[in-house]
Amino acid sequence: MFRNQYDTDVTTWSPAGRLFQVEYAMEAVKQGSAAIGLRSKTHVVLACVNKANSELSSHQKKIFKVDDHIGVAIAGLTADGRVLSRYMRNECINYSYTYESPLPVGRLVVQLADKAQVCTQRSWKRPYGVGLLVGGLDESGAHLYYNCPSGNYFEYQAFAIGSRSQAAKTYLERKFENFVGSSREELIKDALIATRESLQGEKLRSSVCTVAVVGVGEPFHILDQETVQKLIDEFEIVREDEPPAEPQPPAEQDAPADQGTGADQGAAAASPDVAPMDI
Repeated sequence: MFRNQYDTDVTTWSPAGRLFQVEYAMEAVKQGSAAIGLRSKTHVVLACVNKANSELSSHQKKIFKVDDHIGVAIAGLTADGRVLSRYMRNECINYSYTYESPLPVGRLVVQLADKAQVCTQRSWKRPYGVGLLVGGLDESGAHLYYNCPSGNYFEYQAFAIGSRSQAAKTYLERKFENFVGSSREELIKDALIATRESLQGEKLRSSVCTVAVVGVGEPFHILDQETVQKLIDEFEIVREDEPPAEPQPPAEQDAPADQGTGADQGAAAASPDVAPMDI
């Protein structure tokens, strides 16, 4: 078994300038169930995949309410996510008590990043093994941030983290230019489609995903399963109405390449049901 002599302490640098324990914490985020965030001018939508350890157990909660104007979706170690969401909740309460106004989203994200960075600089601590998508609304508009275990933070128009999230990222990269002017319903629909892409062929149901919304005149709340299932059913109807056989006629007209057209037809027929990338 290979033994790395530079990963026993979070404060030990490797000759290549790497902190391996920080990288291990970032790898823990990649192993967690997928979490997705999208924002428009007026709304932020968070979605996550519910993953149970066994058929006999319930799934762990992955979306937390921080304040009426802020919510967070996590990927990675759920226990670390609960601790950090409680810290964020306390910061919002203290700010509101002191200044009698809601805490700006950007300021909270900076405080959270500073807390995560301290754990990369103390030998008796370990980095938090969780990534957080922080969505919120303040005086400057809607915001979506990603907080990394390394202490870095980034603002996004749309982003996905967790296992098999690359398929969702691919979809979001194709559509993100339309998110700015999207309505609440369109944003939720795109979040559900991105969640389906991360399932890698598994059927999308309200029991395997959680969706939360915050927006202008709408405090942060998690949608109930019945509402989510209705939206999924509407989306599935639209998806079935899309003609999947459009690319097939040119392939059938190419008579010389019989075997090639058969493979192309199979790939074209399978493409609507599978994700763009398999991770």
